[in-house]
Amino acid sequence: MKKILPFLLFLFALSFNAQVISSSKWSDLFSYNNVLAIREDNGKLIAATENGIFYYTPATGELSKLSKANGLHEVKISAFDYNPETKIGLVGYANGSMDVITPEGITYVVDIPIASGYTGNKKINHISISGNLAVISVDYGVSIFKLDKKEFAESSFFMVNGVYEAAKEAVIKDNFVYVVTAAGLKSHEMNVTFPIFSTWNPPVATGNFTQISGNSVIAYANTNTVKFGDGSSFVDLPKSFTDIRDVVVTAQNIIVADANVVSVFNLSGAFVKSYDAGEYLNTAFYSDSKIYAATKLSGMKNESGDSLKPDGPYNNTSYKIDIKGSQIVIASGSKNENLDPITNRHLGYYHFDGAKWNYPQLFINFPGNLNVLDAVINPSMPNEVFFYNYAFDVAVKGIYKMDGNQFVKKYVTGNQFLNRVGGLAFDENNQLFASVAYNPGQKLGFYYYNRSGDNFQLVSVLDAKDAQKPNVKSGILYIPSNRTGGGLLVYDYKNTPSSTGDDRFIILRKNNNLPTEVVVSSNLDKNDDLWIGTANGLRVISNPSSIISEDNPQTNPIIIEENGLGEELFRDSSVLQIEVDAGNQKWISIDGGGVFYLNSTGEQTLKHFTKENSPLPSNSVTDIKVDNTSGKVYFVTVDGVMVYQGDVLDVSENFGDVLVYPNPVVYSKYKGNVNIRGLAEKTNIRITDAAGNLVHQAVSRGGYYEWNLNNQRGVRVASGIYFVLMTNSDGTDTATAKIAVVN
Repeated sequence: MKKILPFLLFLFALSFNAQVISSSKWSDLFSYNNVLAIREDNGKLIAATENGIFYYTPATGELSKLSKANGLHEVKISAFDYNPETKIGLVGYANGSMDVITPEGITYVVDIPIASGYTGNKKINHISISGNLAVISVDYGVSIFKLDKKEFAESSFFMVNGVYEAAKEAVIKDNFVYVVTAAGLKSHEMNVTFPIFSTWNPPVATGNFTQISGNSVIAYANTNTVKFGDGSSFVDLPKSFTDIRDVVVTAQNIIVADANVVSVFNLSGAFVKSYDAGEYLNTAFYSDSKIYAATKLSGMKNESGDSLKPDGPYNNTSYKIDIKGSQIVIASGSKNENLDPITNRHLGYYHFDGAKWNYPQLFINFPGNLNVLDAVINPSMPNEVFFYNYAFDVAVKGIYKMDGNQFVKKYVTGNQFLNRVGGLAFDENNQLFASVAYNPGQKLGFYYYNRSGDNFQLVSVLDAKDAQKPNVKSGILYIPSNRTGGGLLVYDYKNTPSSTGDDRFIILRKNNNLPTEVVVSSNLDKNDDLWIGTANGLRVISNPSSIISEDNPQTNPIIIEENGLGEELFRDSSVLQIEVDAGNQKWISIDGGGVFYLNSTGEQTLKHFTKENSPLPSNSVTDIKVDNTSGKVYFVTVDGVMVYQGDVLDVSENFGDVLVYPNPVVYSKYKGNVNIRGLAEKTNIRITDAAGNLVHQAVSRGGYYEWNLNNQRGVRVASGIYFVLMTNSDGTDTATAKIAVVN
């Protein structure tokens, strides 16, 4: 399967420009705190953030947002500009691609010119629109983009003594392009010699400049000085600065964001007003005599100190998620390829309390490294959250208990290397477990939480290295060990973790037909089949409670048909996460391969989501959770969390609230399948026309069915009313529905 995945992704990439990858089924859980740019359109402010754009109307307080969930094609925005006259916006991304936003729609541009032989960073550093043209700044020069034709014109690659010189920012004025670099302010007319860097004029000014903006005047800056002028001569603004973050020139003003303070000047350089935002700024804007500060951590701030932004997590960086009812916690930590903590994260967990997103004060000024590998909500006490900080620093390493996002207690778990927790899980009796690798003797085991003593007790089991997040069901704990010499520990604690005398266990390894002993994930399905994800493929074994007493139980691969030949599902692929929905279908994420939605046996792919064909921020999804109450599926990536509205809700032997959609089905507006949800676990379906003639029949499993509107001969049905007659497996419950078809 590893050989198949790259080819599939290649095909997606070829057709991507023509695809609309967003739909009403998707929504984002992105952070809109880190505002990178602010523009204005007829009284509405437009703010670009890391993963999306939001619109704010000061007169009404209305907020709306645009992201990969509903129109954009990427995440990690690095540059943005908007022309209110043409109503065209241009979004630049860290991977070098762009989105052109017009009233007619959004066009994805992937063919930004790249200098010959250049292999460095392709991030778009800056975008500046002037009329129908935009100048794009990158680390190897500048390019002119024609907004009306959505195509590039001339490019100039800044090669100096065999080394590319980064164009930090650039503007267009009077048919000239002005660029700031580490070597000075450069300019060139947009003529036939523009692409030839040797023809560029001598620097207008020397020095290491970082910002430039232009309108009727041009202003450029270094760390502490802003100069402004007509393009040929410049003078200093009458104020010194300490840490200039950005300079913005509008039709009436020059706005300087300096550390925490925004200062506004008119185009003659006279001081107008200032505002201290009290926190780190990226940029700022001035509209209707009011200052709007673009902060790194609080969204857009007005002069009253109000934070103006869509509600969302504190940051986009995400790793694991837990959902209990209306509450959500997202852990931000991770491990690198060597399974060591990534100590530059410095983020805690993000908590949605059912009404708003919170970021605990504990993390704001945390006294050490933060790498919150996992966070879980106590099902019986939703205000109680446990998290684990996977750090080398003993003073801050450990399991923490929070109550209402307030710190309660830290539980010490060994020295720098000992007792390294892989994750946390509650069982059906609200008993909390933590998987742990106990390095002296390379022991693998677990902690259980002793609530009466308010402490964690260690149970060391057997030799194995490291541990991943556990899962637990029916008194059996499953702990993946994700290093060579590991495996999957299956531990029967008899629902009495404090009494180990009658406990049983087995560890599944290569002798049990695992493709490798590096086990990354596991989960049990509705049939109590154990699904095991390894670094080299997938295995399944039935009745895990009985295999503990077997001599040498064997796991089995899932065999699918590829081009008429049997092929092992996900062979040689790293299976990051396995989630089971209420209908026993499987959501499985593959490292670099996106997410596959499989039927209950895994032999049929129902859907395959990648970052190329869907709003997924990344093809490496580190966690998946299904909320069976709402049907929503949460996909967690390092670049943020995306939510898909699935069709499978809580499934039982009887029918739920049966819903058919879309209905009516108008071919000119919708060409997909008709969806029927709310079905029984097994449903016999008969579809007839108005005269009672049978046109389609099927058996649905898992609470959900899709009809392609074809009759039994494989031909699309005619326009008309169709009746859906449904019974559960034993005929004790029935349901009916009508579908209107308009061809």
